[in-house]
Amino acid sequence: MKKIIKLGIPKGSLHESTVHMFKNAGFNIRVSERSYRPQIDDEEIECVLLRAQEIPHYVEEGVIDCGVTGKDWILETNAKVVEVADLIYARRWLKSVKWVVAVQENSSIKNVKDLEGKRIATDVMNLTKNYLNKNKVNAKVEFSWGATEVKIPDLADAIVEITETGESLKANNLRIIDTVLESTTKFIANENSWKDNWKKEKISDIVNLLKGALMAEEKVGLKMNIEKKNLKNILSILPALKGPTVSPLSDENWVAVEVIIDEKIVREVIPKLLKAGAHGIVEYSLNKIIE
Repeated sequence: MKKIIKLGIPKGSLHESTVHMFKNAGFNIRVSERSYRPQIDDEEIECVLLRAQEIPHYVEEGVIDCGVTGKDWILETNAKVVEVADLIYARRWLKSVKWVVAVQENSSIKNVKDLEGKRIATDVMNLTKNYLNKNKVNAKVEFSWGATEVKIPDLADAIVEITETGESLKANNLRIIDTVLESTTKFIANENSWKDNWKKEKISDIVNLLKGALMAEEKVGLKMNIEKKNLKNILSILPALKGPTVSPLSDENWVAVEVIIDEKIVREVIPKLLKAGAHGIVEYSLNKIIE
């Protein structure tokens, strides 16, 4: 029989960014609107589309071998799985997300102790109860079936909600008083699947490609030609990933320099390079960086 691994792809908020990362890693995933079986261009992988909340449970049970979910849902479901890797991306930005306690802007609640005896609405019952227990606060925690922000003030005194930027909470006239958990995206595996040599190797290969794609997401390559007399000054400007590559050109007085740097500093670096004597600067995007 053909060897395969069953991979859980999250639907919902993580879906688009996950498919994007897999594409950059070299895996093309096609999702039909009415199908829970996405197609992937790797005969050794079978995809299943699931909510991120469900993936830890199905991985623990061995229904699927591995999947992408959040650290928050691993803790919320108390699933026993192998956390293979952190994949630090969220819905819009390459960073973690936070579950926060929020109250109405004009609320008298200022800190966690003020939640004593209050009513809290949330999607993450266990995370919230553990947070309250840790802070020795007694409050009523109720499950929210979405649209948690609108529960305040009529249905709840506070909410525990996920956020990346806090913009949605501010738009709903809410104020953050504390952070319950900072969560990153995780690639997880079933414990028995991880003990299977073939599956472990296949999962590791996928994860290494994903990590390479994530590393490349924030970086670009730069190429340029430089007179040798300006090389020292140019190299002092370049904050290289591993050090620039310097190659000779047909003109013995010139060299070519190639380097990988953070994309966010390119707009500061290029003007400095031009002033230091760089010519023919070319910026190019990257798909993967494998260390």
